[in-house]
Amino acid sequence: METVVSGIRSTGNLHLGNYFGALKNFIKMQQENNCYFFIADYHSLTTHPDPKSLHTNVKNVLTEYLAAGLDPETSAIYVQSDVPEVTELYLLLNMHAYMGELAKTSSFKEKARKQPENVNAGLLTYPTLMAADILMHNADKVPVGKDQEQHLEMTRKFGRRFNNFYGVEYFKEPAAYNFGGELVKIPGLDGSGKMGKSEGNCIYLADDPKTIEKKVKRALTDQGPSEMNSVKPDYIENLFTILNVVSTPDTVEFFEDKWNKCEIRYGDLKKQLAADIIAVTNPIRERILDIQNDEEYLRRVSIMGAERARESASKTLREVREIMGFKPF
Repeated sequence: METVVSGIRSTGNLHLGNYFGALKNFIKMQQENNCYFFIADYHSLTTHPDPKSLHTNVKNVLTEYLAAGLDPETSAIYVQSDVPEVTELYLLLNMHAYMGELAKTSSFKEKARKQPENVNAGLLTYPTLMAADILMHNADKVPVGKDQEQHLEMTRKFGRRFNNFYGVEYFKEPAAYNFGGELVKIPGLDGSGKMGKSEGNCIYLADDPKTIEKKVKRALTDQGPSEMNSVKPDYIENLFTILNVVSTPDTVEFFEDKWNKCEIRYGDLKKQLAADIIAVTNPIRERILDIQNDEEYLRRVSIMGAERARESASKTLREVREIMGFKPF
């Protein structure tokens, strides 16, 4: 049985990108693997979140993880800050991570451009913390979207570097868990290439039907194609990408045909897209409403998950310290 590790930042509710990027497949995955799912509240600190909302965000993600189908009896579901071993491993890995390579990561450059007043050390070493999350369980696989592939490659690099420097074969090189196909990247409704919280272009799993309808209705479109079988602009291709993951093949085929014949009516497309998104998210939303007020259940899940995660993490940290030369008197 292989070990799989996956995490999500605690910066708010889960959205369609999270769901189709990995969550939809987690039910099957957790039955076949030894899984660790964590809520990355330390990672969220790079954007200096309001302390008053941090715990609420963690609670929302934990609730939605469970509502989406993760089983705390089968998998370790935990909050990152409940496992202190991750911060020590993060420190140790940083001793073998170099400023030049960290500064070249695309995510760092993008975030530094977007928040020039807050280019902090945590932002620079974000890949090292992500590596610590993965390597502390010596993961075989990690479910990642396309935007995280570079970070996963850096995790492999840090693991290899540790092994080579200390002359051991300790850390595995985790592979992307893409469920037998290409890594999924769900676009935003604003015409951008990615659905993300910071971009403000998300449809959340907790959104009610009216909210979803309003968001889809506002999605960027144009006057429609003027030539048959023409190439779709990116912002239109985005709508078809979402349609492909929420709708039936015959529905997709219908609208593709309408596009190719220059007969597409965006109002009809958006109405169908909203209905199909609601069909996917509404059962999850109903489970969210059932779980979110059960404080005792959420507490039990988080404690049980942290205990299982710490059992794995403490073993890794103890062995890493010994390899590096830290020994008790």
